[in-house]
Amino acid sequence: MNEQKLKNTRVMGIAAHIDAGKTTTTERILFYSGRVHRIGEVDEGTATMDWMIQEQERGITITSAATYCQWGEHTINILDTPGHVDFTVEVERSMRVLDGLVVVFCAVGGVQPQSETVWRQADRYKVPRIVFINKMDRTGADFYRVVSRIEEQLGATVVPVALPIGAEDSFEGCVDLIAMESVTHEDELGAVVKRGPIPGDMMGAATEWRRALVEKLADHDDSLAEKYLAEEEISEQLIIEALRRATIAGKISPALCGSSLKNKGIQPLIGAIVNYLPCPLDVPAAAGINPKTDETETRGHDDNEPLAALAFKIANDTFLGTLTYVRVYSGRIKKGATVYNVNKRSRERAGRLLRMHANHREDLEELTAGEIGAIGGLKNTSTGDTLSAEHRQILLENIRFPEPVISVAIEPRSQAEYQKMVDSLKKLANEDPTFKARFDEEMGQTIISGMGELHLDIIVDRLEREHKVRGKVGKPMVAYKETITETVTAEDKYIHQTGGKGQYGHVILRLSQMSEGGGFEFENEVSPNDVPREFMPDIKEGVESALTSGPLGGYPVIDIKVTAVGGSSHETDSTNIAFKIAAARACRDGLERAKPVLKEPVMKVEIFTPESHMGDVINDINARRGKLMSIEPAPGNSQQVKALVPLSEMFGYATELRNRSQGRATYTMEFHCYREVPSELTREMLGMSA
Repeated sequence: MNEQKLKNTRVMGIAAHIDAGKTTTTERILFYSGRVHRIGEVDEGTATMDWMIQEQERGITITSAATYCQWGEHTINILDTPGHVDFTVEVERSMRVLDGLVVVFCAVGGVQPQSETVWRQADRYKVPRIVFINKMDRTGADFYRVVSRIEEQLGATVVPVALPIGAEDSFEGCVDLIAMESVTHEDELGAVVKRGPIPGDMMGAATEWRRALVEKLADHDDSLAEKYLAEEEISEQLIIEALRRATIAGKISPALCGSSLKNKGIQPLIGAIVNYLPCPLDVPAAAGINPKTDETETRGHDDNEPLAALAFKIANDTFLGTLTYVRVYSGRIKKGATVYNVNKRSRERAGRLLRMHANHREDLEELTAGEIGAIGGLKNTSTGDTLSAEHRQILLENIRFPEPVISVAIEPRSQAEYQKMVDSLKKLANEDPTFKARFDEEMGQTIISGMGELHLDIIVDRLEREHKVRGKVGKPMVAYKETITETVTAEDKYIHQTGGKGQYGHVILRLSQMSEGGGFEFENEVSPNDVPREFMPDIKEGVESALTSGPLGGYPVIDIKVTAVGGSSHETDSTNIAFKIAAARACRDGLERAKPVLKEPVMKVEIFTPESHMGDVINDINARRGKLMSIEPAPGNSQQVKALVPLSEMFGYATELRNRSQGRATYTMEFHCYREVPSELTREMLGMSA
């Protein structure tokens, strides 16, 4: 193991609400570290990380982009993630493989809907994070208000390690509270950092905030607490070490400030990434299940351990074909070597190894522990699959993705393009787990589903530009789901004799409801003496196939746990396909008897409206079957209304809101959860009698 190399490695991401300045911040990090020699701008379509033509045209990030840079002896691997809610899958899969995170907040907007979402995602994966309050040059910028709002709304302990010198037009730089110096720049490009004394009018505030910093650290660090209580001098190095330990433990999030667009505050941010975010050796060993024993095992971050890597992203490259992005936790992957896909139970050949810099690439001979890279040539690997050493298999925790909430029908411009469209949609679905494509036999149409109208718009655009298939798209439809409300047991025995060797599979399943957002869970309680363990993956596959179409309206079934509780096998006639068919038939039977109900996507809606139009806005929300969550004051004599509203009631809302507020109100919307559709509405939708 190259311990020093791992100590000097950072695997981190940048995430935020849309337009908070993530990509602009990443561009400055790359420039000041010497990775690029010209600053790219999002608004001009020249940003290195926004390489897709759709990103350049819209000025937003659509797909997470990987890159790296050097800062002194440290290698920083960076994933720049999207901020738009429709592409939250890119954040989710990035969080799964990150060791640390920089969360960017707008100094004016503060905690916005998607910044709250990414913070919760980081909580779920226990990712240590740094706060960077950007756009301090903007009118209305307020560093202290944003710090307070982060603590109140996100329940975080935010510790400023820098204070802004001025704000809005007078923003000059920051005060380093650890070194107790001012940090400004001598030129507009921001390349030359100037350190000096703290401005006289800020010395009092700086002293108070530094004391608060030390006091908060003393609450979490015994070695620093001893010196603090003894009133001994506390060195800069001791503060940095204590802050690093508290950040890695998730107890504290250091906060810095700057203006990425004006090239201010970036070098201190890079220093904080190196000083406070963990290296691979600081995070727990990768844990997973041994598929042969069902026992939990771990893999330490060591090149000499057996291979354990997670495929977290699939991309289709025009020249190289399918690229699989992986995070290597232990062991190494050599160019041309064979790796084992534990999920698919198959061998794959790593034809080409690449280090990515957005859409540029560098060939590598091997990928080692602690690295992120891309593999060319893998045929059957999907997002979330584990690549392992075959003789020491481990199945790492998969990535959970939200269900699509909106659908449209799509058909090719000509029948000759139909098969090409089907193949292209499969490739796009392989890239994006929140995008689904299926053929509806009743409607005779191909239905594509995604996380929002923009998501599907991008898919259709990519279909035309990248795959040369022009599609005719119908009106948006809500992606309903089904679930069950009772626990039932179902049994099926599949026996098929053909004169020679027969087919035999016997399965007993228990179907039970899970809580909202539970998704799908499969559990095995069958003795290997009754059903050999080798048939369990086939039983699970059969169940999954049955759950794609529920008994009410043919919608996918969610929030369900299926447990294999019994069955039997035949010494010679039992086959994989027999158990798969038996499991699918048993599951379908159980679904029909478990009192299924329809579920609809409910959106979290945040509306900013002038106070004079509050009544109209709230009345309209109530008329849309909405549930009011809160009303809070917002900047500019306006109010922030938060509500939960079914997606089916939100079509055309932008126009209605403009009409009700004389064009002065704005809103954002993101998926919240699936909720049961009222019974009378279900009967009306499905044409059922009362």
